[in-house]
Amino acid sequence: MTEQVQQPTPTSAVPDAATALAAARDHLLSRQHPEGWWKGELETNVTMDVEDLLLRQFLGIRTTADTEQAARWIRSQQRADGTWANFYDGPGDLSTTVEAYTALKLAGDDVDADHMAAARTWILQQGGLEATRVFTRIWLALFGEWSWDELPAMPPEIVLLPPWCPLNLADWGCWARQTVVPLTVVCTLRPRRDLGTTVQELRTGRQAPRPRPQWSWQYAFHTLDKVLHGYQRRPLRALRRNAMRRAAEWIIARQEADGSWGGIQPPWVYSLLALHLLGYPMDHPVLRQGLAGLERFLIREQTPAGPVRRLEACQSPVWDTVLGVQALRDAGVPADHPALCRAVDYLLAEEIRVTGDWSVRRPDLPPGGGWAFEFDNDNYPDIDDTAEVLLALRRIDHPDQAAVQGAIERGARWLRGMQSADGGWGAFDADNTRELVRQLPFCDFGEVIDPPSADVTAHVVEALAALGHDDEVVRRGVKWLLAHQEDDGSWFGRWGANHVYGTGAVVPALVRAGLRPQHRALRRAVRWLEQHQNPDGGWGEDLRSYDDPAWIGRGESTASQTGWALLALLAADRHDTEAVRRGVAYLVRTQRPDGGWDEPQFTGTGFPGDFYINYHLYRVIFPLTALGRYLRAGR
Repeated sequence: MTEQVQQPTPTSAVPDAATALAAARDHLLSRQHPEGWWKGELETNVTMDVEDLLLRQFLGIRTTADTEQAARWIRSQQRADGTWANFYDGPGDLSTTVEAYTALKLAGDDVDADHMAAARTWILQQGGLEATRVFTRIWLALFGEWSWDELPAMPPEIVLLPPWCPLNLADWGCWARQTVVPLTVVCTLRPRRDLGTTVQELRTGRQAPRPRPQWSWQYAFHTLDKVLHGYQRRPLRALRRNAMRRAAEWIIARQEADGSWGGIQPPWVYSLLALHLLGYPMDHPVLRQGLAGLERFLIREQTPAGPVRRLEACQSPVWDTVLGVQALRDAGVPADHPALCRAVDYLLAEEIRVTGDWSVRRPDLPPGGGWAFEFDNDNYPDIDDTAEVLLALRRIDHPDQAAVQGAIERGARWLRGMQSADGGWGAFDADNTRELVRQLPFCDFGEVIDPPSADVTAHVVEALAALGHDDEVVRRGVKWLLAHQEDDGSWFGRWGANHVYGTGAVVPALVRAGLRPQHRALRRAVRWLEQHQNPDGGWGEDLRSYDDPAWIGRGESTASQTGWALLALLAADRHDTEAVRRGVAYLVRTQRPDGGWDEPQFTGTGFPGDFYINYHLYRVIFPLTALGRYLRAGR
């Protein structure tokens, strides 16, 4: 059963917007899993596939079929200049290209083949192995292709530091601490296994430059690293044994029900390596479950070149489900529709009722009321997901309203308790803002702390305001958002690309919290969006905007980013404007016959400047939400 969408009035609506909405609505409904959830692929770059092969090589479980299928996928992602990028149509990335080259050589590709020669030439021009990131060189060191002596030291004794001590585990973002703990074990044991080939031809022989000036943090940590290397050679034996034991216990305690660690690839892979090196046999339940769980993250497809396999870095069933529920409600699907009630059944079952690492900074906050991003991640409920869950639950007429209301109340309590001291919200922890961690030489890839961000803060403010919370907690969140508006009127997008995403999240939240569309901050945001609309009517922002300000608000139009911009403009009461009509017309014109949209561009962000995601359902959910709100506003 689907509700017929009322035809909009011809004076305000783009022709065929209602038809586009109905097609997108039906397309999204058709993609629901029988258990009630939605999940689109999370597409990333080929480092996931490379490191999966290298893990299997290290553990001695790599098969010919795995290798051939992964290599086929890796080759398919190489660009004409011989490189591999971190996102669609982005610039070549040195470390990603080195890892891809290594995997293809492991697969038996001829080094003199055109694609290998092109990659090698480019790598050497960019500085070779010596210029790669630390994580790439760790993988090389595992196989004797790089010296452990030339890597930053990270002793396992870090697990023994109390929460008040700088650089303790609570100072790291949850994804970083889960990765660092097993890596301290790996880098302490310094293993070396046979790669079966070599990539020494990628060396240039250049020495890495020494950090200057001497009074910089970089120089101070470079000096500390030399001291730690000395300690690594002559540790306090009893302390080292205790640290290694505690590290193993810490790792094992955080394995999830599906065998993963945090439901994400980096800590998963390094935890398996660490436990294996500590002597856990391959048939040990922890390792067996961890390796088996990776299978669920593999996507296999038939292509004209043959079968391929690729590994998702993460999976997003809760996130996709709550966004999908809201999109369908905005599209006019009734609140008691069976598909939406099944989604709520799934969400209620996914509520996390146990204490996680977030309690280090919030020991008095009761557990319960949090939701994770993934199928299994009970240690790290996600503040962003929890806010969107509450926004979704409040809009569904579920048979068990008592259960729904209880979940909403617990979720609101948890969100309020996770507010940081400055009034904003991070993604997983409160007050995870100690920037000293960023200065460690170990941390050259991606964000390692979890400070409040505009998009997460906006979603929490919107959720609490929608639930009727009008108090100091919400007011402090609004104040944080207003204080963090960029000079040009936009907001930075931590978890989506980029200022279009941040602005698309903040404007609806501020309006929901009581700001009038005439408020100066909202007028500035509207002006920024209208100034950055593309000639085709859509909006797009290239991921290079995280590194190069010239790209802010600029990029090829996409369905998801156009949806974000429209959500902001509609919230600001701009539905009867040329900019909105052109944006809606772009969505209508570019829709596929099946009701979806094409979007090869990556519009999701893992680590700004380093790691990006193409959420395959964004291209349906956000256009559908925008079309629904547009048609409702025009009635």
